[in-house]
Amino acid sequence: MADDFDIVLFGATGFTGGLVAEYIASRYDGQARWALAGRSAAKLAKVREALGVDVPLLVADSDDARALRDMCSRTRVVISTVGPYQLHGSALIAACAETGTAYVDLCGEPGWMRLMIDAHHDEAKRSGARIVFSCGFDSIPFDLGVLTLQEAAVARFGQPVPRVKARVRRVKGGFSGGTVASLKATLAAAARQPSLLGLLTDPFALTPGHAGPHQPAGLLPEYDATLQAWVAPFIMAPINTKNVHRTNFLLGQSWGDLVYDEMVVTGLGDLGKAAAEAMAKLNPFAGDKGPKPGEGPSRAERDAGHFDILFAGLMPDGSRLDTVVTGDSDPGYGCTSRMLAESALCLIRDVQGEGGIWTPGALMGTSLRDRLVAHAGMTFTAG
Repeated sequence: MADDFDIVLFGATGFTGGLVAEYIASRYDGQARWALAGRSAAKLAKVREALGVDVPLLVADSDDARALRDMCSRTRVVISTVGPYQLHGSALIAACAETGTAYVDLCGEPGWMRLMIDAHHDEAKRSGARIVFSCGFDSIPFDLGVLTLQEAAVARFGQPVPRVKARVRRVKGGFSGGTVASLKATLAAAARQPSLLGLLTDPFALTPGHAGPHQPAGLLPEYDATLQAWVAPFIMAPINTKNVHRTNFLLGQSWGDLVYDEMVVTGLGDLGKAAAEAMAKLNPFAGDKGPKPGEGPSRAERDAGHFDILFAGLMPDGSRLDTVVTGDSDPGYGCTSRMLAESALCLIRDVQGEGGIWTPGALMGTSLRDRLVAHAGMTFTAG
């Protein structure tokens, strides 16, 4: 590996890729050797000009295996924002696994993730490639939120908590056309290949050979006696819960037989119940009026965004311990662009670890958490 670059940002001309490029340019230009990559040299040049930076441009298409191998062989880590990953990401994972190149992305597509684990985990272990999916709002706040809670539980109780309830108390932010495209691609793949439905509904779909205890479905509104409030299904729970269980799996089940779910807090009394029931029926991706690929929330909307997530840890004797994770900008794009960039930097500056297909919590853990607190406008509070 030539290591011409510390970071190659693949997909820099997309909406989220542009935000990641902007973040790296503002915080790390001159401190890291980086390059912009994508399939159009002209579009990449426009991004570079808008950023006002002098960085190399690499041209590669997502289905050009040779170009992707050449790109990977020149860098320590690839950041990929080229989704839907199940349509455009497989050849890049193969190239990283072959060349031993680290990789981070924003994937929330569990069916594809499992296929990549089955196909490339062993090769990545052999080559030393550290491949980490889901380095954005799905699923870093939840993955590291549970990690933080379990650290505090071991300190207080001498053991991890067996039951964790993640409750999204406040969230404000938009979604991009890429998010819509990924969801539609997942549903289309399941329609073509019904066997994928099992992976999409299985909480342990990302833990090959391991199945844990029964998990709450989280598909219906309910009254949560722990919070004494009504809660509704959370649209990102199907990917986040799988990643949390994979983290536990990769850590040797250090959290035991964890029971974990995620819901959105809607409020108290009849109003909270009505809101939960309405939210359960809402499909934010329905129709054709949403953003198209390459579109997303404005800067003002991103700056006005935020999130607050409570993790309630419950012991069998009724003892409870909480952790809270917050972010100070739009969760899907403002905070996500920072999380993705900091994950890449964490891999090359802060942590080692053997090759394989990882989760953020299992590989980067507290090192990544420290970076996010220092640079990404996030907080993790236990106790």
